[in-house]
Amino acid sequence: MDKLIPFTITDLGKITNHRNGEIKFGEKMITVPKGIDPLQFLATCDAQFVIFGIPEDIGIRANYGRPGAASAWNSAIKSIANIQHNRFCKGNQIVVLGQLNVASEMEEVKHLDFNDIDDRSKLSQLVEQIDKEVSHIIFNIVKLGKTPIIIGGGQNNAYGNIKGTALAKGKPINAINFDAHSDFRILEGRHSGNAFSYAYEEGFLKKYFIFGLHENYTSKSVLDTLKKIEDRVRYVTYDSINIRKEKEFEHEMIQALDFINQDAFGLEIDLGAVPNIASSTMTLTGFSVEELRRFVSFFGKFQNTTYLHLCEGAPDLGEEKNDHLVGKIIGHLITDFIKSSTEKNESSSSVITKLIHQK
Repeated sequence: MDKLIPFTITDLGKITNHRNGEIKFGEKMITVPKGIDPLQFLATCDAQFVIFGIPEDIGIRANYGRPGAASAWNSAIKSIANIQHNRFCKGNQIVVLGQLNVASEMEEVKHLDFNDIDDRSKLSQLVEQIDKEVSHIIFNIVKLGKTPIIIGGGQNNAYGNIKGTALAKGKPINAINFDAHSDFRILEGRHSGNAFSYAYEEGFLKKYFIFGLHENYTSKSVLDTLKKIEDRVRYVTYDSINIRKEKEFEHEMIQALDFINQDAFGLEIDLGAVPNIASSTMTLTGFSVEELRRFVSFFGKFQNTTYLHLCEGAPDLGEEKNDHLVGKIIGHLITDFIKSSTEKNESSSSVITKLIHQK
C-alpha cells in the first residue's frame, strides 16, 4: 500500500479539541504505530472499523461536475475526532488508517479542461489509476475481516470499493446506493457517473439497487438499460415515495434488502442526494438527513454489510462560515453505522421476516 499516507497519533492530537470532563473520539481512536506495517497491525487489532480517506474530485471533473469533494476528508476527520466517546458509541472501535496519496494526480488536473477531448481522456486515465489503488487497499482491509468506512472523493470510487471487496470475497458482491442518480451510465471512460456500470460489466457487481432515484434526472437510455437487466439491477424513485406517496420509505428499504441480502453488499451513500448538502450536484429536493441516517442505521445492522462509502460531499462548495457541516453529517452517519452493527447477530432473512410480519 505504497500510496497510503498513514494517519498518526500526532495527527489526531492536532485536530482533537480537549475539554475537562469529556472524552473525545480523538483520544480513543486507534492509529497504526510508526514503523509498523499497516496490514500486520490490522490483522492483530481488535477494532472492527477502518476509516480511509480519498481526497480527490477527479472523477467528478471527468463527469462535468464541480470540484470540491477533495475537501471532505479533512472536514470529516476533524468532526469525527471530536465526537463524544461514551456508552452509545466508542472511539476505540475505529482504526484511522489514513488517506490515499493523490497529490500528484490532483496537481495534474488543475491544468485539464473536461471540455477538451484529449483532456477528458487524461482525466479518465487518472481515475483508472485511483481505481487500482482504492481496490488494492479495500481488498486488503476486507481480506483481514475488517469493515472499511471510505470517506471523500466522488462516487467513481465505488468501483474500487466493489472490485476490492469482490476480490477479497472471491466472488461478485451486491451494492445498494442511496442516490438521486443511477451512476450506471455508458462505458465511455471512467468517471463518477459510471462506477456501477463498469463494476457490473467487469463481473465484480452481481446485484445493484438504487434507492431514491430522481425521475427528472434519469435519462431514457439509462431507464431502458435498467429495464433490460431488472433481474440484477432495480431501483425505487424518490418521487414515488415522498412526492406521490405511492410507496413507503420503510417498506422500500425492506424490499431493497430482500433483493441484495443473499450475498455480501456494499453500502454506498451519495451525500449530494440530500437537500442543501454542499456537493457537485447540490439539490433542493430529496430525502432528509434524518431519513438518510435511518437508512444507514437500517442497512448497517446486517451480517452481509461489508463496507460504508460516504462520497460526493464538498465542503469547499458550502458556505464559508459553515464548511464544517459536511464533516458533521459524515460523523453522524459513521456513528449510526457503527451503533447499528451491534445487531449483526441477526441474519438479513430473519430481520426481513420480522419486519414484514410487523407490517
